Amino acid sequence: MASRSPSRSEEQFLCSICLEVFSEPVSTPCGHNFCKRCISQAWDTKAVCKCPLCNRSFSIRPELCVNTFISEMVSQLKLEKRSSSMENMLFFSEVQCDACSEPKLKAVKSCLVCLSSFCESHLQPHLSAPRLKRHQLMEPVDDLEDRICPTHDQPLKLYCSTDQKAICVVCSALEHKNHTLVSLKEAFEQEKVSLQQTVAENQRLVEQRRLKVQEITAALELSEREAQRETQQMVKVFSDIMESVQRCLDHHTKVLEQSLSKHKERAQALIQQLQQEMCELEKSSTEAQQLSLSTDPLHFLQRCPALPPAGLKDWSSVSFEPQTCEGSAARALSELENKVFKEELRRVQTFAVDVTLDPDSAHPDLDLSEDLKQVHDTDVKKELPDSPQRFTRYANVLGKQSFSSGRFYFEVQVKGKTMWGLGVAQESVNRKGEVYLSPKDGFWTIMLRDKDQYTAGADSSVLLSPLRPPQKVGVFVDYGAGLVSFYDVDSADLLYSFTGCCFREKLFPFFSPCNNDGGTNSAPLIISAVDTESPVCEGLK
Repeated sequence: MASRSPSRSEEQFLCSICLEVFSEPVSTPCGHNFCKRCISQAWDTKAVCKCPLCNRSFSIRPELCVNTFISEMVSQLKLEKRSSSMENMLFFSEVQCDACSEPKLKAVKSCLVCLSSFCESHLQPHLSAPRLKRHQLMEPVDDLEDRICPTHDQPLKLYCSTDQKAICVVCSALEHKNHTLVSLKEAFEQEKVSLQQTVAENQRLVEQRRLKVQEITAALELSEREAQRETQQMVKVFSDIMESVQRCLDHHTKVLEQSLSKHKERAQALIQQLQQEMCELEKSSTEAQQLSLSTDPLHFLQRCPALPPAGLKDWSSVSFEPQTCEGSAARALSELENKVFKEELRRVQTFAVDVTLDPDSAHPDLDLSEDLKQVHDTDVKKELPDSPQRFTRYANVLGKQSFSSGRFYFEVQVKGKTMWGLGVAQESVNRKGEVYLSPKDGFWTIMLRDKDQYTAGADSSVLLSPLRPPQKVGVFVDYGAGLVSFYDVDSADLLYSFTGCCFREKLFPFFSPCNNDGGTNSAPLIISAVDTESPVCEGLK
């Protein structure tokens, strides 16, 4: 039982069994709270578990869970008590008079010469005796001996900033002769200001780290949500692919079975016809053998013209080759790959964004439509402000929108053009001088040159061989994964992918309609709306 009288705030957090402040407070099903140890010991000694307060019985011993709210309140209460105790020690402790007999009175001054503290009455000699008046008095303290120089037995009055220590007057003339010296009070004020600055800096650093923790936590939560969303989408994609694989397998298996069934029907019909003729021939042969034994000339001559049987088929021109299934698996695989590509295209199309052209970046030869969705070269240079954003050597233009995270996708019609370039570019690309469309110069693009030469602008140019000239190209970027992919939208074929890219800047959609070339390349590049209900996507349903 507690020996002292608890405070009003403590009374709310006393265990009714031990009458002490809760230790590991737990709640019973009836809503009462006890120390975990107290209630456990109380129930260990009884056959039936009852609440000590309301006597409610429990047929099955309840599982005790810590009451987190009360536990936190108790911890706060203990912290406040500890803080209050320290304050009492710091601000309400009294220095006792060294000259008093018991009971000792409170000291009012301490003498650095006598190394003693005195109450008001015992201090009188220091105030009246001429010899004692020369002693240095100060506010009462307990650690008087620590304020005397151990070498010279003189009060520590100065502070050496060079050695960062308190010294006496004799020390200042000897060991610290050429050092920077200040009074203790001045050093105290300086260090106090420095300490306050340190506290403020520490608080700033704590706040900085708290914000960083929030930033990391938010990024982690976003990553978890993104991973969950991506997992769900991946499960759906692969489920669709597996269903497509099963449908493809069922279809081709059925085609093979139907073909084999027809082949089998023809074989059975031929066999049946052959067996029927075999029976007729065997019957005719038996009759011929019997007729050969006849001795009646008239009977023999009348029967003989009926042999062999009429209407026999000439089987020499009839052939029946075994059915070959060679190439069926390859055709099925090709069809399946086509469906997989279509499924992949449909997936990336879900990241479609609205892209428009940026007039401030367009080369002066380029003509942009009013809706900023089309661009073509005119071979006529316009008088435009030469802003830092503008391409001035090559017929290029960027999109207005920039991306520094996540995934995005857009489609561009290239129909009717003999030259073009498409992709993405980082913000710091060279817009004035020689430009090389390669990743080391900040470009990730594919290009058409000379009507039928398709290349990817890698650090070493890669020749592309699309199955058919693409009429519309889809561009997909996964910033975090370092991926840039290009698709033939009509066939869903993957044209090329840049992988393992390290993006450190904003990315902008990049368009190069190339030179007009005397009108042969006058068709515009057109930013198209993404149609997720296109035949390519419908073919997957």
